[in-house]
Parts: sequence; structure tokens; C-alpha cells
Amino acid sequence: MTDSSRQADPSSPSAARTDRHLWQLAWPIILSNISVPLLGLVDTAVVGHLEDAIYLGAVTLGAVLFSFLYWGFGFLRMGTTGMTAQAHGRGDHDRLRTLLGQGILLALAISMLLMLLGSPLISLGLGLMEASETTRALAHDYASIRLWSAPAVLINYVILGWFLGLGNSRVTLGILVLTNVLNIVLDLAFVPGLGMTSDGVALASVIADYCGLAAGLWLVSRQLSRMPGHSDRAALLSLSAWSVLIRVNQHLFVRTLCLLGATAYFTSQGASFGDETLAANAVLLQFVMITSYGLDGFAQAAESEVGRAVGQGDWQRFTRSVRAATCFSLVTAAAASLLLWLLGPQMIALLTDLPEVRQLAITYLPWMVAMPLVAVWSYLLDGIFIGATATREMRNTLVVSLLAFIGLWPLLESFGNHGLWLAFLLFTSVRSVVLGGYYLHHRRHHWR
Repeated sequence: MTDSSRQADPSSPSAARTDRHLWQLAWPIILSNISVPLLGLVDTAVVGHLEDAIYLGAVTLGAVLFSFLYWGFGFLRMGTTGMTAQAHGRGDHDRLRTLLGQGILLALAISMLLMLLGSPLISLGLGLMEASETTRALAHDYASIRLWSAPAVLINYVILGWFLGLGNSRVTLGILVLTNVLNIVLDLAFVPGLGMTSDGVALASVIADYCGLAAGLWLVSRQLSRMPGHSDRAALLSLSAWSVLIRVNQHLFVRTLCLLGATAYFTSQGASFGDETLAANAVLLQFVMITSYGLDGFAQAAESEVGRAVGQGDWQRFTRSVRAATCFSLVTAAAASLLLWLLGPQMIALLTDLPEVRQLAITYLPWMVAMPLVAVWSYLLDGIFIGATATREMRNTLVVSLLAFIGLWPLLESFGNHGLWLAFLLFTSVRSVVLGGYYLHHRRHHWR
């Protein structure tokens, strides 16, 4: 049978069901993502009304530090999703239990290491940031409190990835909304209510994270009680099983470090053009993040569906899932570009009152209009490759893309900040093209 004869008719009922199922997976993820910036806004508003701006600076520095720190271990979520989806597709319930147990043990080990090395890591990270001694001291106190949430945050990454691999994204929505809403309530209780400052915001996050973990573990126990099969201690401790987990996660870890490196490099080079340009770039990067909420929703839904199809060896389902995710992602990217083109200046005005920053952001806005149409492919392909656990290709792609970014920037530096945005757009383009090449290769030779 040829590859083309196995392709599903996009108008067939099965294709329509795939579209509907992918949307049902994606919308809870999108809503979950939206709750994250809402929490950041509340944190900023609560501390921003205190009598001294140093508290807001401390929370901002500490939050940035932990965003980078925890995001670096996002492979615990991604790797768990892909392997779980494949085991779910095969109907291997024993493997599903083993993956959950291994993920939790790995998250515990990493979190213990983080807590052991926490103080020097925090000092190192804050030392790289520009701030007054007083602000850095308060940020250190904030971060020292937040560090206690490491086990809860990292284990929850595993739990969220496990449920997403099972095709249950509503659990993800429930856990994240519970955590973030409770965090907001505790912010209000501790800071305006009890008169605490940045330490109150940190304590609220720790308590909310552990409440989210408790809810996640309760939902896991319910799921396991309904699942056939049994836990296999020998499989849990098997070196071969661990080698697969480590291989997948180490590739994702390097990939994430390269992504963080690209963002840090972009920010540092933008700082050389002055404070106003740095602030304008920061405003525009918020649009990149906002666009990612929608695109990430469909990419993560693709992780689950593609992984399940790979586990079943059902390449028609694979094709339908990729086609559905592509259609939804392209519509979202086009809508984001159109919205930025039509309402970009008004959206910038909502984020800053400073006329110099606002004007600069409008000057560089065309790069934001183009960005979703280029970046959509990297988000989509990431979801496909995570579902297929082809993580080495993701690692290689980000290494090549980062080297291209760093190599291209000196050639474009004479164009100023426009050149920096062009280099960043080319970084995203290289990422999409290289991963797209890997996809075509695997589609012809492996995923068929």
C-alpha cells in the first residue's frame, strides 16, 4: 500500500472527529496558559501598591529568576507527555504506571539538588541582574522562600504531562486554575490583609504550589484506581527503562537551554541600544508570549494525539492529527498577525504610558506582525516531535538555530534594533526549516 493511499480524506467523518477531539484537547490548555499571566498581573498589582518600589523590583527579579530556573526543567512535562501518549496508544497500562513513578522520582531528585544548591544559585542569578543592593537582598529573601516549592512544581510538571499523554487536558486546566486562583487569594490575604511585602507573595506561591500538588496526586490516585494493570517495582528500577527516560529528557534539556540562551542573547544585545529600546523590546516580547498561548495549546494537543498514534502504529491517525493541528495553528497564527497589524498600537498603549517606549515599540511592530506566521511552524513541529519522542532532532535543531542567530547578528548589527529583530526572526525561521526537514525525512522513512 502506498503512503498516499493511507492518507485520510479530510472530509471523512474520522477526520472531522479528529478535528473535534484536537480542539477538545487544546482549549483547556489555552485557558490554563491564560491563567499564568493573570497571576503575574495580580502579583504586580498587589506589590505595586506598597509604599516603596523596591518590593516590586524584588518580586520582579525573583520571578524572572524562577521562570528561567523552572522553565529549564520543563522537559519533565514534555518527555512525560510523549512517552505516556505512546504507552497509552499501545494499551500498556503497566508502562503508564512506571513512567509516572520514574518521572516523580526524577523530579524529586532534581528538586532536592536545587534546594541543596539553592543559595549559591540564587546569589549567582541575582548577581547577573542590574539592581540596587537593597532590591537584590529582598529578591534573595523572596527566592529563598520560593525555592521550597521546587518539589511541588517539578512533580506537578510530571503529573500534568502524564494526564496530557492520557488525552485528559481538563485535569491540566483544573490543577493550574486551582493553583493560580489560590495564589491570587493568598496574595491578597498576606500582603494587603496581613501587611506582608514581597515575602508574602513568595509564601503565597509556595502554599498554592503544594495545594496544586495535593490536588494532582489525588487525581492521579483516582486515575490509577480505575486503570487496569499493576505497578512493577522491578520495571520502575530497570536501568534500560531509565536509560530511555534519561535519553529523551537530556535532549529536551539541552534544547530548552538553547531556547533560553537565544532569549537571553536577544535581550542582552537589545540592552546595548539603550533603556528605551530595551523596554520597547520587552513590550513586544509580551506579544510573542501571548501568541504562544494559543499556538502552544494546539502543539500540546498534537503531542498527545501524535504520541497515541505512534504507540498504536496508526499512521492514518497520525496524518489526521498533524493535519488538524496544522489547520488550527495556521488559523491562530493568521488571526494573531491580523490583530497585531490592526490593533498593535492600541495594544502597546495598554502596556506602557511612556511616549518614547511606545513610539519605539510601534516602529518595530512590523516584526511582530510577521513573527506568528514564521513561529507557528516551530511550535507545531515541536508538538509532533515530542509526541513521537524524537527529541534528539529537537536538540540538534535548537543548537543549529542558536549558532545561526549568534553568527548572523554581527552581520546585521549595523541595522540597529531592526537588525536584531531580523536576526531573531531568522533564528525562528532556521528552527522551523531544520525541524521541517527532519519531519519530511521521518515521514518518508519512519513515520509511515
